[in-house]
Amino acid sequence: MPNVCYFTGKKTTFGKKRAYRGQRIVKGGFGLKTTGITRRTFKPNLFKVMAEVEENGKISPRRIKVSAKAIRSGLVIKPLKRKYGYTRQQKAEAGA
Repeated sequence: MPNVCYFTGKKTTFGKKRAYRGQRIVKGGFGLKTTGITRRTFKPNLFKVMAEVEENGKISPRRIKVSAKAIRSGLVIKPLKRKYGYTRQQKAEAGA
């Protein structure tokens, strides 16, 4: 299972970390000089979640990787944890 969000498609991206020395021209120096550039990764904030996913026109609970943004924005619909002990209204919502 790759490190990709199921809903938003967020995945690991790459960038650079730069190290500087010297004083800025604005502060009276000769400017910043780059002394080192290293590659680094930016990883998404992913969680493994049980969610209701539609496959082939059928909704079924499945464990998927989802970003925190997708959870907060309401893209993830979690299944009921048990089949008993719920109110009539919750059962009607689950069945619909």
